[in-house]
Amino acid sequence: MSRSIRTLSARARVTACTTVVALSALSLTACGAGAQGAGGGKVKVGLITKTDTNPFFVKMKEGAEDAAEKSGVELVSAAGKFDGDNAGQVTAVENMVASGVKGILITPNDSKAIVPALEKARAKGVLVIALDSPTDPQNATDALFATDNVKAGELIGRYAKAVMAGRPAKIAMLDLAPGVAVGVQRHDGFLKGFGIAEGDPAVVCAQDTGGDQAKGQTAMENCLQKAPGINVVYTINEPAALGAYTALKAKGLEKKVLVVSVDGGCTGTNAVKEGRIAATSQQYPLKMAAQGVQAVADFARTGKKASGYTDTGVTLVTDRPGTGVEAKDTTFGLRNCWG
Repeated sequence: MSRSIRTLSARARVTACTTVVALSALSLTACGAGAQGAGGGKVKVGLITKTDTNPFFVKMKEGAEDAAEKSGVELVSAAGKFDGDNAGQVTAVENMVASGVKGILITPNDSKAIVPALEKARAKGVLVIALDSPTDPQNATDALFATDNVKAGELIGRYAKAVMAGRPAKIAMLDLAPGVAVGVQRHDGFLKGFGIAEGDPAVVCAQDTGGDQAKGQTAMENCLQKAPGINVVYTINEPAALGAYTALKAKGLEKKVLVVSVDGGCTGTNAVKEGRIAATSQQYPLKMAAQGVQAVADFARTGKKASGYTDTGVTLVTDRPGTGVEAKDTTFGLRNCWG
């Protein structure tokens, strides 16, 4: 997507939390100022992320806290214990509905399995907005505020194709996990950008990493054993990319293999600057969270529901431009990174 991106700067202050409630499989924290809703009570906005350790979701929560303070609403946040923890997210939805939230913002761990819980919440009048990852089907939520993940994958696929400049490619794909829409979308986008279809013989290895650095390293080691001539590595995110780089460096291949990724966190963007990752597609979790909180606040006060898909932007970041591929350098990337 070639559009101007404006990001929301996170404030350094961390909102003081007033209540901490231990839940099975997740932690729940209520924060923010006491605003008045249409019925005279405090407007509560729920945020449920995949985990509370991934820097992307940490930054998303910070953006939501900042937006909640500005909007005068109360933020209630929860996270699964691990990536893929659908049961924890279901529990969080149920607890938030019981606590009287006006809206729930969620990054689904399982795009399909979470749908029944969200349908129950919507049936009780709760506005449900997906952040970052859509549900399956997408209309299981009222709205989606997210990166165009197909486009994010397509950008790094086009970049890799340009840098290869006609040389035969042997591609390793370090994916996320089955059933997670964001992983499928980025994977499909990369193939589209590179100009190949699923099952093309140019893809010599595919492994799931869960977006984890250690698992990314193991996956890359496995791929190198299977196909020693790999020269392009697609990674679902920057932790997986850094794991792949570690495996490549151990074999003395770090200068010979092109590694591309998605996310645009500060650690990953610095890795692009240092040459460990060739390029990344940068996305903007602060913007997702801020727009989501504001949408729930508006709904509580006016009855107007957010709907459809809102694209929160993506930018290719690299210091090694590919011919014909629009990109920004790491100076831009570091000004707009997160984590």
